Amino acid sequence: MAKVVCVLYDDPITGFPTSYARDDLPGLTEYPGGQTHPTPKAIDFTPGHLLGSVSGELGLRKYLEDAGHTLVVTSDKDGPDSVLERELVDADVIISQPFWPAYLTAERIAKAKNLKLALTAGIGSDHVDLQAAIDRNITVAEVTYCNSISVAEHVVMMILGLVRNYIPSHDWVTKGGWNIADCVARSYDVEGMHVGTVAAGRIGLAVLRRLKPFDMHLHYNDRHRLPAEVEQELGLTWHANREEMYAACDVVTLNCPLHPETEHMINDDTLKSFKRGAYLVNTARGKLCDRDAIVRAVESGQLAGYAGDVWFPQPAPNDHPWRTMPYEGMTPHISGTSLSAQARYAAGTREILECFFEGRPIRDEYLIVQGGGLAGTGAHSYSAGDSTGGSEEAANYHKA
Repeated sequence: MAKVVCVLYDDPITGFPTSYARDDLPGLTEYPGGQTHPTPKAIDFTPGHLLGSVSGELGLRKYLEDAGHTLVVTSDKDGPDSVLERELVDADVIISQPFWPAYLTAERIAKAKNLKLALTAGIGSDHVDLQAAIDRNITVAEVTYCNSISVAEHVVMMILGLVRNYIPSHDWVTKGGWNIADCVARSYDVEGMHVGTVAAGRIGLAVLRRLKPFDMHLHYNDRHRLPAEVEQELGLTWHANREEMYAACDVVTLNCPLHPETEHMINDDTLKSFKRGAYLVNTARGKLCDRDAIVRAVESGQLAGYAGDVWFPQPAPNDHPWRTMPYEGMTPHISGTSLSAQARYAAGTREILECFFEGRPIRDEYLIVQGGGLAGTGAHSYSAGDSTGGSEEAANYHKA
């Protein structure tokens, strides 16, 4: 029998919900393009309920304990005295989320002598030292596509929020004001603007499709060029290198995975390629950007605004400068953990566990590392190596 350690974010400060704003979710069964939603043999949760926090347990406890396995659920993940540090030493499976990542560094993987599966309940496994997983022949899997559309919707919201100056305008209302001039002094229309995505995979392409009705000019950069018919359908302009695209765009959105080749790809030098007054939206990974270079660009006016749903590390230390810099539209990595998305990634987590425990193949699209090398989606989207350096700073966060 196996020991499963599951790291999830804290319950609401008001307590775990006893009722919800809506009674059900739309009855979707597949993603754009035809990939089916997760198909576990059964689920022990109600779709639309809070599953991603500690008390939600991803709906896994009954399934795992009925099968004789041990489940440990915690939000205490950072520092040498954390529950995760204590429990990982004999864990067979560690489940984590990108929103509240259990950073599986090489040092932690070395301590986890029994570890066979590192499972991401969501998309993005950069919180795992992939090179260490390769070297130890540990399988790394994630629920690919489960929240891609959720994130794409968040990107569109953030673009509109920045360009239309929504958050400061809302703040005037809550302060009791009617300061129209203050609100519109930084407000523009997106119509006619040029917007570009770094990466046009499931999320990036979904963003472009959602922005086309706004009559924006659409650009993309990706190492895998889209089919000609898709480019023609959406009127896309492809750029062979990122800097060329930056110079052409009023809005840039980052939708690529984090790995050694993309770490700090946005920095003081690359920001010089941007139009003065461009907007940057990042719902991919915080470490794609040099933290302090973003602050300097916003303060100087090189960027008119920065909206991000991702930070490094996570949770971000309380004094992280993105919390207080001007013209920001930051959120605490919520884009991919809507209640709708949680139903999919909880079901996908169970599907992967069923396959793992029953000795059946895990879907190729869910695989990042297997058999001592990058596999499946991992071979398409990642490079070998490690992007977890500096994650120990997450221990500096203190709950408000």
